[in-house]
This record gives sequence, structure tokens and C-alpha cells, in this order.
Amino acid sequence: MKKALVILMMSVIAVSFAQAQSIQMKLGHFAAESHPGNVASKMFADAVEKRTEGKIKIAIFPNNALGSPPEVLEQNILGAVDMSLPTQGQLGKYSKKFNCVMLPFMYENYAHADKVLDGPFLAWAAADLDKAGLVFLSNWEWGFRNLTNSKRPVTTPDDVKGLKVRTPPELPTQAAMEALGAVVATINFNELQMALKQGVVDGQENPVAVIYANQLYESQKHLAMTGHNYNTMVHVISKKVWDKLTPEQQKIMKEESARAGNWMRKAVRDAEADQIEKLKQAGVQVTLPDKAKFKALMKPAYERMNAIAGEENIAAFVKMVEAAK
Repeated sequence: MKKALVILMMSVIAVSFAQAQSIQMKLGHFAAESHPGNVASKMFADAVEKRTEGKIKIAIFPNNALGSPPEVLEQNILGAVDMSLPTQGQLGKYSKKFNCVMLPFMYENYAHADKVLDGPFLAWAAADLDKAGLVFLSNWEWGFRNLTNSKRPVTTPDDVKGLKVRTPPELPTQAAMEALGAVVATINFNELQMALKQGVVDGQENPVAVIYANQLYESQKHLAMTGHNYNTMVHVISKKVWDKLTPEQQKIMKEESARAGNWMRKAVRDAEADQIEKLKQAGVQVTLPDKAKFKALMKPAYERMNAIAGEENIAAFVKMVEAAK
């Protein structure tokens, strides 16, 4: 009896010790709960927990629950948040090279963007993240940004003039909109829906998946498929946390990040046509402007980008983009 009790107690202690050895992580991001970015995050967390036999557990905090994107990224670098999904625009604060990614009207389509960002750009810029205290896991998706407004259909650059448009606090989007004559306002994304409904701003710009998932169409009855900027969510982990993982755990994290990111890319892109149709059914007028006319006005935007990206970096990046066509 005593022997059985001792064995039982030892088993309990062993389980408790194993649980104590498990790593608890936080992954914070800005996508809505219904957005594929959050679904992919959960897929990633579940797969990592399963493959590490519960030794790594990841809690997901969507929809800016841990703070604004710049705040979450800063916490990630400090190690207070273990992982995040910033855009290249947010990473640009820590590496000028990342500011090049969102240069207006750079990519012909999704395949072209993938070829650049998964290939030569990654080899060129990833080391900068290491210096900032981050480790690159994989590119996920965000998408081509398109313009919505409540005032009028946009078919030419002249239609943008005078519109008060909300952008994130990132120069590539601000510079693109201002080059077209828009009046730019920076509003926290959590406050955007109310700002649009109250007419504080006329419009905003985001990928179709964001417009749809966040129901921005309730107050935005005009969508112009401008595709003016493209960017992805970049899955990064704190270097402080990364260095504590075993080589096998690091391998699992990279593999499952890539798997989740590939799923998200497909989900976002496959759903886009259907979401556009649903937006039309909700009363949104969709226009397909001639992008060449918009790109022709981007010289001031490119010149402004020199300040945050560096002229040499932009030249190197544009060369990559041209080579990937």
C-alpha cells in the first residue's frame, strides 16, 4: 500500500515538474478574430503544442488586445510579448530596408510579390531583424491595399483629391494618398469604424479581407481596387525567447509558421473574389481604376520615401522587383 502511494506521489510530482517545464508564450497581432490571420495564428499554436507534446503552449491575442501594432512590436523586441505579426511598415522603424516593401505600385500581382519578398528581399533584410532582437519565422499575408470612401466612386486620380482618408501611421500609405491629393488623417484602427460612421474621415484604405472582416462597408459605399501598397504580416519571435528553445523546437516553430502562413495566403486570396461580390450585394460600388495613371503621380511619394528607406536601399529594392518580373 505504502509502495503504491509512493509511486503515485512520484507520478504526480513528475507530471507537475513536466508542466512546470512547459513554455508559455504570447502571440499578439492586429487582425480581427474572424480574419484569416487569427485563424492561422490558432492553427500555428495548435500545431506547435501538438508537435512539442505540450512543451510549448501559445496564447493568441488578436485585434490589438495587447496594444497598438507599434506597441506590441516593441514589447516583442523587449521579450514581454514572445511573438507578433507586424507588417514591414512597422518593422521599418528598426530596419530601413523594410520600408522599401510598401513603395506604391511596385508589384504586378501576388505571385510577383511572393517572388520578391520570399526570395532576394529576405536574404537582404532578415539579418537586420536579428540586430533588432527578433528572429524571422515566415511571411504570412495582409494584401494589396485598396481605397474606400463614402463620397464618390474613384476611377481616376482626380477623384481622390480632397477626400479625407485615414491611413495607418506609416509613410508609404500616407505618401501614396497625399500624392493623389487626399487629406490624410491618422486614426487608431480600433476607432476607425466609429470615425467612418461619424464622418470624421471620408474613407480609408486596406486589403479587401480587412474591409470585409471588419464590416467597414457599413459606412463605405465606394471601393476602388487601387492596389496602391502591398505588404504582409511578418511572423517574428523575440530573439531572447528563440535562444531558449532547443534546435528541434526551433525547427518546429519555423515549419509550422510557414505552414500557417501558406494557408493564410491561400485563404485570403481565394476568398477575395467572393468577398468583393458580397460587398457589392451589401451596396458597395466597386471600380477598377487604371493603376498606371495612379502610379504616374507617385514621384513625390518615392522622394519622401528616401528619407526613411534610404536612396541606396530603394535603388537596390527596385532592382530586385524588376528582376522578379
